[in-house]
Amino acid sequence: MLRFVPNSGDGTWVGWHESRYAVYYPVAGRLADTDAGTTGGLPALVGCNRAAVLALLDVPRSTSQVAALTGQALGSVGRHLRVLLESGVVVRRRSGREVLYWRTPLGDALVASGAS
Repeated sequence: MLRFVPNSGDGTWVGWHESRYAVYYPVAGRLADTDAGTTGGLPALVGCNRAAVLALLDVPRSTSQVAALTGQALGSVGRHLRVLLESGVVVRRRSGREVLYWRTPLGDALVASGAS
């Protein structure tokens, strides 16, 4: 069995005991600023299309409205909305013949933190 073990030292080395082997390597960025203030990470985290769907849900919108505004296929928007709903970043409610989706406070925080 081979294991890769991060460490805070400067060197790389190997170790073994019987049939177990390990490669010890330095952790990259161990002294990096943890609050670097990077922006624009939401598309990288959830994908460009899903981020666009989430960004539009600042007000309640139907699946058809989101599809029309983003230019994505209705089925794709439906899948994105399902994933966002299951993740707790949007909620939904039936309004007549439509189902409307909008962001939760968690979704608002994701969009705010991922703004470019």
